[in-house]
Amino acid sequence: MTRTPLRPLARILKARASGENPDAIEAENLAKRHAEMHDKARQRAEGRLLVLGLAFFCAFLTIGARMGTLASSVPMEPRAATVGNPIIGQRSDIVDRNGRMLATNLATHSLYAHPRDMIDPANAARGLAAIFPELDADALYKDFTGDRRFLWIRRQISPEQMQAVHDIGSPGLLFGPREMRLYPNGPIAAHILGGASYGREGVASAEVIGVAGVERQFDGFLRDPANEGAPLELSIDLTVQAASEEVLAGGMSIMSAKGATSILMDVHTGEIISMVSLPDFDPNNRPQVLTSGDQSDSPLFNRAVQGVYELGSTFKIFAVAQALELGLVNAETMIDTQGPLSWGRFRIRDFHDYGPQLSTTDVIVESSNVGTARIAMQIGAERQREFLGALGFLQPTQVEMVEAPTGKPLLPANWSELSAMTISYGHGLSSSPLHLATAYASIANGGLRVEPTLLRVENPVPGPRILSNAVSQSAVNMLRQVVVRGTASFGEVAGYEVAGKTGTADKARENGRGYYDDRVIATFASVFPASDPQYVLIVTLDEPSIYTLGEDRRTAGWTAVPVAAEMIRRIAPLLGLRPHVELGEPVGVTLTSN
Repeated sequence: MTRTPLRPLARILKARASGENPDAIEAENLAKRHAEMHDKARQRAEGRLLVLGLAFFCAFLTIGARMGTLASSVPMEPRAATVGNPIIGQRSDIVDRNGRMLATNLATHSLYAHPRDMIDPANAARGLAAIFPELDADALYKDFTGDRRFLWIRRQISPEQMQAVHDIGSPGLLFGPREMRLYPNGPIAAHILGGASYGREGVASAEVIGVAGVERQFDGFLRDPANEGAPLELSIDLTVQAASEEVLAGGMSIMSAKGATSILMDVHTGEIISMVSLPDFDPNNRPQVLTSGDQSDSPLFNRAVQGVYELGSTFKIFAVAQALELGLVNAETMIDTQGPLSWGRFRIRDFHDYGPQLSTTDVIVESSNVGTARIAMQIGAERQREFLGALGFLQPTQVEMVEAPTGKPLLPANWSELSAMTISYGHGLSSSPLHLATAYASIANGGLRVEPTLLRVENPVPGPRILSNAVSQSAVNMLRQVVVRGTASFGEVAGYEVAGKTGTADKARENGRGYYDDRVIATFASVFPASDPQYVLIVTLDEPSIYTLGEDRRTAGWTAVPVAAEMIRRIAPLLGLRPHVELGEPVGVTLTSN
């Protein structure tokens, strides 16, 4: 900054020349300098005040805006930051093909304790033991007075239990929000649904994960927030499922069977409308898995999918259908049924003596082992294996259940000519009832391969052709004759034209060494209505026996067939099938004209 001198030389010389006082010039310049300095200091102070005022104005404006925002928003509980992935508690519903609820979520609470916050641990322990009888008061008191800082009491409690715990009044007993999986229909469709349990869990939430059935198979879908709560829609019909379970449970009891299973499948789409396995369980209170012994004794065992059995004479239609397709026989071709049929040291016999010959149709109607074996000899082992593979008998089913891979068929180590003969009438190859249902659907629907599914199919895609439509129709006609005049005569249901085949196989011993003499697997594989096949129904009873007409009866015609008939009688109207009633000639009425 340029400063003006206090005693400028030019003015001093001039003042001396004119007789003025030079000191007055210095005083005048000093006064001007002080005035300038004062003005600058004042301007600087005014600027600072202005900036400070603007700062206060902006601060109050910001505070006012924030207060307005908070006043107009919904209050929320502050949450602490967490490390890692958050626990996803929400899980989508599961519904049947008509949108009826099969599995959903219920808001509940968990109960946990902070022992160090307790004032009276003894009273808290006594109160909890009174509310929850399974808890021990002494053990709780020991935990409450020990070194533990945190203790789970119950993973989920009811509202009534929550109020009772609240009434204890202990500050160390705390509640956490969570969801539990609820199955409102109890044990209905238990093996299909499977069940759910808790995975990762904290005091504020818990991860609900599937442990079996479709809950496990579709766990990722059911927990995916991107689905926005869209339900998983299954192919089963809740009403049909409930009716099937009721009838099968009654039949299992009457026939004194160890277990039972049934499968109802749409022959065109492969949709499973109902699938029952007995004994069953309640997925709301899922039992523990057996750690020893025979797993089929557990109610968790799904006989329809995991049960692998020799299914007896129900296999005979496959040999006949393949022979028809290959042009080796027709429905009226006479087959040599003279027995026994010898192959090396083995003998194949029939249950009854059917004479020297039967037509191909009567081989199925009378269920001749010898006749079926002779047809299998014409087909050959290689072609038989290829055909059964096309029907799905060589691999586990692809149904959407985690248990499906465990239902792997048991095949002969060497598929010889003898194997082909015995497999043709259902011995030497073990498969699940679901395999059988799938194969019968492919036979009955016109010869197209279907895949079993538990999901509703909106636009079914036809599978590869296995049989011609003519052979399919001929096979169904033969199965119809089994009910009309054969081994499944108890299977006739008025108005619904039931067709089917019985199968009674000796039950294999658990150690794989031979068969029981007095235990069988009885199966009835049925199709209805025979004139326009829509559904396949498989009913299998494990070790059935009923005393009638003076003796114990174990064969499928006496055990599985009546149960299947009653089931069709109950469920056919639920499926929207109208009974076909043949009207006779009017009686006692004469028509005249003028």
